Amino acid sequence: QGELVESGGGLVQAGSSLRLSCTSSRRTFVSVNGAWFRQAPGKDREFVAGITWNGKETLYTNSVQGRFEVSRENDKNTMSLQMNSLRPEDTAVYYCATDSRAFRAVLMSTGDYYNTWGQGTQVTVSL
Repeated sequence: QGELVESGGGLVQAGSSLRLSCTSSRRTFVSVNGAWFRQAPGKDREFVAGITWNGKETLYTNSVQGRFEVSRENDKNTMSLQMNSLRPEDTAVYYCATDSRAFRAVLMSTGDYYNTWGQGTQVTVSL
């Protein structure tokens, strides 16, 4: 297993909910911002949501604002993505990632700033 391991993906109907989890094996997890990205077939990877190292700030892409919620539990080295009111266009492989720099003050939405990635978990939303 890698440093980041995702779980919780699956096949659901539109309007359903899923909760993705990401567990880190490194103690440095508590000092870095985390993010969720996704990649649909034939499309570029896109930023979904991010959370600062201390959990005080979050950032979402417009298409998931109000439907998804990112959270983290540093005492358990985990980060989660609660996905509600899922739509077929949310279908993608979802990846968690952690920032390459500790205690970065700003949440970054481009993958270049993240140097540790999970293996991905498939989320499929049917009509």
